Amino acid sequence: MEPVKDAIAKRAHVGTIGQYRALYAQSVEDPAGFWAKQAKRLDWFVDPLVVREEEEAEGTVDFSWFGGGKLNAAWNCVDRHVAERGDKTAIIWAKDEVGEYEHISYRRLKQEVCRVANVLRAHGVRKGDRVCIYLPMIPELAFTMLACARIGAIHSIVFAGFSAESLKDRIEDAGAKVLVTANEGLRGGKTIPLKATSDKAVDAVGDLVETMIVVRRTETEVPMKAGRDVWLHEEAARQRLSCPAEWMDAEDPLYILYTSGSTGKPKGVLHTTGGYLTYAAFTHELVFDVHEDDIYACVADIGWVTGHSYIIYGPLANGATTVMFESTPLYPDASRYWRLVDDLGVTIFYTAPTAIRAIERLGDEWVTKTSRKSLRILGTVGEPINPGVWQWYHDVVGNGKCAIVDTWWQTETGGIMISPLPGATPCKPGSATLPLPGIQPVLVDDEGNEVEGNDVRGNLCIKGSWPGQARTIWGDHARFVDVYFTRFPGYYLTGDACRRDEDGYYWITGRIDDVLNVSGHRLGTAEVESALVAHQAVAEAAVVGMPHDVKGTGIHAYCICTPAWEEKDRAEVIDVLKKQVREVIGAIATPDRLMVVPGLPKTRSGKIMRRILRKIAAAEYDDLGDITTLADPSVVEKIVDDHKAGK
Repeated sequence: MEPVKDAIAKRAHVGTIGQYRALYAQSVEDPAGFWAKQAKRLDWFVDPLVVREEEEAEGTVDFSWFGGGKLNAAWNCVDRHVAERGDKTAIIWAKDEVGEYEHISYRRLKQEVCRVANVLRAHGVRKGDRVCIYLPMIPELAFTMLACARIGAIHSIVFAGFSAESLKDRIEDAGAKVLVTANEGLRGGKTIPLKATSDKAVDAVGDLVETMIVVRRTETEVPMKAGRDVWLHEEAARQRLSCPAEWMDAEDPLYILYTSGSTGKPKGVLHTTGGYLTYAAFTHELVFDVHEDDIYACVADIGWVTGHSYIIYGPLANGATTVMFESTPLYPDASRYWRLVDDLGVTIFYTAPTAIRAIERLGDEWVTKTSRKSLRILGTVGEPINPGVWQWYHDVVGNGKCAIVDTWWQTETGGIMISPLPGATPCKPGSATLPLPGIQPVLVDDEGNEVEGNDVRGNLCIKGSWPGQARTIWGDHARFVDVYFTRFPGYYLTGDACRRDEDGYYWITGRIDDVLNVSGHRLGTAEVESALVAHQAVAEAAVVGMPHDVKGTGIHAYCICTPAWEEKDRAEVIDVLKKQVREVIGAIATPDRLMVVPGLPKTRSGKIMRRILRKIAAAEYDDLGDITTLADPSVVEKIVDDHKAGK
């Protein structure tokens, strides 16, 4: 158990475990009073009439927060700070180019957001319209998402590493009439052809996209289609610096964000305005113990939910200074993060265990050559952190003086759910520790019974609702109910397995469905399988997770070739199929290992035994269980032999 640091507890918003427990008790005994108080951290044009409502009918789940209230997310993140914090830095853009930074004040942020909002309005965007954003980590990404919020448009941000086909699918599903992209992106010294990718995606959706707005990030010229494509800087130069904020109902949609599920089609998770913003602001302040003078750096990408909640909406709603990091942790070398910390005086730093593992493997000297004396709090997100890596993060990066907050949450939860509080919670390396106020985690067995007490395991579920909870899947509420509420009625099913130890601390032990957590990002196995089978070389494919030293979970694919490809060189086939996945989904989904196999282990009814494939991928050859009931047990022996041989 790592005790709380006295120096951190002295100035913390919650400074003792007793204060935490009192706050938690209040939140579950009087949730309406607790959340009504938290909602007051925002400016409301019209105050809410009720805190929470729930509609129950057979086969559906509907809940809402802060009914009757009207507000605007951009107003809360920008305008209300200008009077007292106009000259304070809102965003520090840490460019891909080493040592280059741009400071954007709250006053300038308001002007830029208003200009982009007026550009969108000039191109016909109105309240409720969907705008797809496919941008790198540049200020225009923040300007555009806040501009959408300002005029009531629903933004759908697509990670700039996704392929044209993935972008096309998301544009189509959301029905986006406008796409905002860049001529190119920069990442780790490499250029990314975003406009070319966008052209492929937009051409594939017919006339759906009426306007493509292009940001100039580099000097590279790109083809512009007359009547459709416009440059943002040219359009913005013609617009006013002011734009009225649309009055939004608390339950009006704020954004759609696509996340992988256990079926091939990504889910468009929908978050609404009042509850989401309240929860993002509340959790950002509480978990990171944010104060007025902090320099806060979440080095995630805004293409993922971490960036939505903890680079933009949470920090800006709290009037904080937030960093947008364009580069990678290893460019130009493994000291990049820590040079960023020293250059900017970062006090709070939030990243993924994947990045920490990658840096640790290269040696302590990349860290210890920097000062990092400004750091107070270190955070992790996206996946459980190995206890040994936690200790290294604490001892080497934090010099033993920083609090570590290992946060558990999901795209669907909108914000952090289980996490230490820096000034209050003693930590156990590798444990997400205790739930935040207002959150009631429960462990449920496979029959749906709550598992009581401590030192137990089960399916992690959440009892009750919370303001940041997703409201639906865009255009498919039945799927929302089926995925999250049908297996265990009355609970939100997270899809994670969990252990609650003897002290009531929570330990996330992995997924219970066919979703992989790769470098902190969720990828559906069915999604990768579909990409493989779409190639003429593949007759059948099965994808499972495998242990990976850096990513935590890697992707292991088993492919049966079509007759025309069976005799081709195996290495060539593997290269072709990895390229196929990169082109269909994106580089993040590329299999770490791909095997061409003669068959797959199936029951006599034709079901693929993924349990066996997972064991082989983990090299647990002696723990395959009984394979005699398979249709063809010899297939397993051949796969094992090839796996051992590195084929």
